[in-house]
Amino acid sequence: MPTLLNPSSKFIYSSLIVLLLLSSLLSLDASAPNNGETKEDDDLEAIEELIAIDEQEEKHQPERGPSTEAHVLSKAQRVVVELNNDNTKRILSENEFVLVLGYAPWCPRSAELMPRFAEAANSLTELGTSLLMAKLDADRYPKTASSLEIKGYPTLLLFINGTSQPYTGGFTAEDIVIWARKKTGEPVIRLSSVTEAQEFVKKHSAFAIGLFENFEGPQYEEFVKAAISDNETQFVETNSIEIAELLYPDIKLTNLFLGLVKSEPERYTMFEGPLEMDRILQFLEFNKFPLITTLTELTSMKVYSSPVKLQVYVFVDPDDFKTLVEPLQEVARKFKSKIMFLYVNIRDDNLAKPFLTLLGLEESEQTVVAAFDNKISTKYLLESEPMPSHIEEFCSGILQGTLSPHFKSQPEPDNKDASVQIAVGKTFDALVLSSSKNILLEVHTPWCINCDVLSKQVEKLAKHFKGLDNLIFVKIDASANEHPKLQVTDYPALLFYPAADKTTPVKLSTKSSLKDLAAFIKENVRAGEHETKDEL
Repeated sequence: MPTLLNPSSKFIYSSLIVLLLLSSLLSLDASAPNNGETKEDDDLEAIEELIAIDEQEEKHQPERGPSTEAHVLSKAQRVVVELNNDNTKRILSENEFVLVLGYAPWCPRSAELMPRFAEAANSLTELGTSLLMAKLDADRYPKTASSLEIKGYPTLLLFINGTSQPYTGGFTAEDIVIWARKKTGEPVIRLSSVTEAQEFVKKHSAFAIGLFENFEGPQYEEFVKAAISDNETQFVETNSIEIAELLYPDIKLTNLFLGLVKSEPERYTMFEGPLEMDRILQFLEFNKFPLITTLTELTSMKVYSSPVKLQVYVFVDPDDFKTLVEPLQEVARKFKSKIMFLYVNIRDDNLAKPFLTLLGLEESEQTVVAAFDNKISTKYLLESEPMPSHIEEFCSGILQGTLSPHFKSQPEPDNKDASVQIAVGKTFDALVLSSSKNILLEVHTPWCINCDVLSKQVEKLAKHFKGLDNLIFVKIDASANEHPKLQVTDYPALLFYPAADKTTPVKLSTKSSLKDLAAFIKENVRAGEHETKDEL
């Protein structure tokens, strides 16, 4: 299951701790005998009674301000059934649909998901679905977790008549609700009145709307098939122009219409052409993202699976992004469906640093704009000031093929008097490929276990053959430098580039002895009248 974002605020984390404590107390109460009650009393009826009591109390209480988030979560938590060794088998067999969250109390990703799961459970209860939401402390009940094939934390599984299938939706409360309703027989919500439509809009920030004169025919069937296949977008249908206009004000008056609504500047997008399932799904994939997507661990899997493989990342401080977001949206609108634009908080090391490391800019604190073409594994870097006009030129250059890919490089070093020259990405051409001399290149990385041993051997060889003017010893750190013609995957590596032909280097064994390497050099490097030092 995809990883989730670490808790984004102390409040969410505190709320989770409260929920876990409540959950533990409820479990203790359920497992302890009370006036002769048995384990069978800890079932759905008891939970429904608790909710009914709460609702009855609320009706008699005077009206007050909005409930706090903690109160809402606390109430929602009681809707989620706590599984254990004794009741799991019974609950799964007695309910047609059960969505199970396998978690561990110490897991931060579980901590992030649990409040959302509880909120989704509350929403589904209000909708009157037959789906039961349940959770299992897999750390406390490992045998039960193993029997359900819960192997990591958190894990979501949907059980239909006792048979499980993996969860494939998003990880907000709304995502869970949409996915659960689709998988339990409600792929499309039908709206028959303006009041229903108004209530729907209050609860849904994004959805696909279909207008059909009659809910029948080949194109309507394709619409329903698409709703079933899609795991993330809520589909809604109506045969009322008035309702359709309420949901999609820009609608073209017709008896057959499909549009996508999002809660952002590019709010309305109309589908064009005949309704076919594959075309509808493709339309959603290319248009469901906002003009600028905020990259989080929750959105990352959706981003990586998007068919829009050319993606521009803006790594920037949140305060600076506030001034950049509106003009950047205008740029993004011009490249819609061709380039995906993403905002990454440059201060978030977990999200930003892996990308910045790929660019060789892991220590950067200034705004960085880069593009990754995931179709051909190529990256680009905006070298000029990150202004909207420059970003637009940058994007146009990538699409037109006039922009050179970016290869990371350390600053150019001072190689004066060095027996082994240091190459970096930007000097590799001059020092190695364009050199008229023979080159023995050592490729290393900081984490390589055997690199130090090879480096010492190369140093000894360099000193021994110091008198050869037509041979240069060079080394390069492959973790911090790249070049399109340096394709090495195993470290350390030792490559010999003959003076006459630099296109196909000879790969030498890094396990060779000093004498073997020296013999190779004598055999392949024409020393002329130059003399070497004493034998090794």
